[in-house]
Amino acid sequence: MTVKTAISLENSLFQKVDDLAQELKISRSHLFTLAVQQFIESYENQRLLEKINAVYADGPDPEEVALQQRMRVHHRQLVEGQW
Repeated sequence: MTVKTAISLENSLFQKVDDLAQELKISRSHLFTLAVQQFIESYENQRLLEKINAVYADGPDPEEVALQQRMRVHHRQLVEGQW
């Protein structure tokens, strides 16, 4: 299902949209749809990145640091003498 909407653009922007749509051989409506989809995807990705960064902002807790150290020791033992 599609919904028809109206938007207001400055003439110069409308001309760029019109020119690009003709160059790509797509309708202006399709060009706007592609642009909005890309904008939303970019916005959602940015929000997700901000959430991930917030989770990891405080760094590893002492348990995680200890586990990492044990893993390094174990890995060294696994690969010792292989090179």
